[in-house]
Amino acid sequence: MSAKRVLLIVSGSIIGLLGLVVLAGGAALLWANQALKDDDGYFTSRTERFQTGARAIVSENLDLTDIPGGTDRWADLRIRASGADGRPIFVGIARREDLQRYLAGVPHSVLTDVDPDSFRPTYRQVSGERAPVPPGEQRFWAARVQGRGVQTLTWAVSGGNWQIVAMNPDGSAGVGVDASAGVKVANLLAITIGLLAAGLLLLGGGITMIVFGARRPRGPPSSGAVMDPSAAGTAALDPDGAAPGQLPAPPDRPPPSHPVDVTGVLDPHLSRWLWLVKWLLAIPHYVILFFLWIAYFVVTLIAFFAILFTGRYPRDLFEFNHGVLRWTWRVHFYAYDALGTDRYPPFTLARTDYPAEIEVPYPERLSRGLVLVKWWLLAIPHYIVVAVLAGNWVYGAAWGDRWWGWAWTPVGGGLIGILTFFAAVVLLFTGRYPPSLFDLVVGMSRWVYRVVAYATLMRDEYPPFRLER
Repeated sequence: MSAKRVLLIVSGSIIGLLGLVVLAGGAALLWANQALKDDDGYFTSRTERFQTGARAIVSENLDLTDIPGGTDRWADLRIRASGADGRPIFVGIARREDLQRYLAGVPHSVLTDVDPDSFRPTYRQVSGERAPVPPGEQRFWAARVQGRGVQTLTWAVSGGNWQIVAMNPDGSAGVGVDASAGVKVANLLAITIGLLAAGLLLLGGGITMIVFGARRPRGPPSSGAVMDPSAAGTAALDPDGAAPGQLPAPPDRPPPSHPVDVTGVLDPHLSRWLWLVKWLLAIPHYVILFFLWIAYFVVTLIAFFAILFTGRYPRDLFEFNHGVLRWTWRVHFYAYDALGTDRYPPFTLARTDYPAEIEVPYPERLSRGLVLVKWWLLAIPHYIVVAVLAGNWVYGAAWGDRWWGWAWTPVGGGLIGILTFFAAVVLLFTGRYPPSLFDLVVGMSRWVYRVVAYATLMRDEYPPFRLER
């Protein structure tokens, strides 16, 4: 696959992922618009009690300086409040500087935080000795209400720094108020439709780029092309029994017992010290793999729906994800998930003669039913094992700390990383990598990659609970 096609797939995946985020935002707004608004169109909080022994309860600064000016009302704030124990209450909204002048020297409580679970308001107490002039006599309020029973304050939100205050109408100490707040956003439905439309356009454009990037060129393959083993049923075989262009398996290697075949050949002449700087040498690969795994996530999502409706994994998309697995395993084999070779990994998705390879035969048909459950429910026992073996090799929001959704985060660690570190220390002092330790590390990685291929829908065969081929 050419660099231009890989760039097209990665770019399409990023655009498609952005489209999914925008689409999810639009869907969330659509749901909120239907489920959370009251009859007047406000998103409203519960009524809770705020109380202080001081002469006022004041909100922290509401910094709305980024809101554009003008006469258009983009949002309304509604506060419903009643005095505790049936007493009258005053509620007002004013610019911060005006309210600060009014309350200078007046003891009051500033609401700094509210625990949403137990609803425990936290206040910062401001000391003072002065008794304020009754708030209803002031003229700087942008909006105010006063009286006994439930009072409703409505304010057209505008730019600036604002504060909300609750007081007794006579300015006396000991304020208690039962209050709720609501917000109504103008043109919310239009914003929702715009987000949904933008998300669909971005997602459609990203999928189109992925499909064109992953589509195999028509016509006969070039002389350097590698034939897929699953398509070689009627092709001529070379004397070693492999399809033309395919690397023959070593004669002493038994066939794998599972379709996902993960292999690694230990380099007998490893450098004692090179592993100390492989993290630096592998940085270009890590950067590219970051974007390739974004593409892997989007391609898997597309494949999910393709399998669900057709029972087939689109061949070009399958080969792309297969290539990402190959590339990832080569880098891990070179670096800190094996340290099995000092040969620098090639920058390619294609099959090569590198000493670490993954082969995943293309499945002609996949179960439509399994695609709904295998990636989360059926694979749970393996996820537990993988979390121990590979640490941050995790899947999905329930297990991951770096990703969300249908994506693996192959960043190493876990038991594989620990054993590889021990092997590196032995290599440093003896110049020799213990073969039995190498086999154990590769076996653990084989387990992980089989689970990855299964959970990302590439095969229906359940991964075995073993390390061997």
